Amino acid sequence: MKKLVYMFAIALMLGACQNNKTNADGEATATDSAAKTTLVAYFSASEVRATERVAKNLAEATDADLFEIVPSMAYTTEDLDWKDEQSRSTIEMKDSTSRPEVISKVENMDQYTTIYVGFPIWWYTAPRIINTFLEQYDLTGKSIIPFATSGGSDMGKSGEDLKKASAPNANWILPGKVLNGNPPVDSLKAWVETLPLTK
Repeated sequence: MKKLVYMFAIALMLGACQNNKTNADGEATATDSAAKTTLVAYFSASEVRATERVAKNLAEATDADLFEIVPSMAYTTEDLDWKDEQSRSTIEMKDSTSRPEVISKVENMDQYTTIYVGFPIWWYTAPRIINTFLEQYDLTGKSIIPFATSGGSDMGKSGEDLKKASAPNANWILPGKVLNGNPPVDSLKAWVETLPLTK
């Protein structure tokens, strides 16, 4: 009898493990029974992590999966110095063909129909690493909504630039939106409700 109880307990534990996943902090979180169709992918370079904070709130607002675009070589403060003509970011942004390497990839991209792509505005457009991310996948027919954080610039032509260079067959919802100041979930829900894909 004790053996049966023990085996039953083991079975319950295994079942619980299979119904959970591990988040970026190594904590187990419950998964949904059905695969989600919305993804929030973001690149956040500075120590402030402004884009990351917005992305997390947006994922909550849209009930989306969250994915970080991780460069193979992290950007240092010196790399991000836009005043330095020889800084890594300056050199990348001067070269429209630059494609910084990423170490992260969405393994199940096919399941997503709507993708929010977030980034800081660099030189009035998206960092080149966003092109790298987009070009890894066939995004034909998927709805893509860009969002950004910025020290002063608006979205400019960042969405149009990305569409033309890296995902011409996607359904881009433009111009996207700059989301500074870490807007709360309710505010982000209100913005999402205005998008054509929600109607």
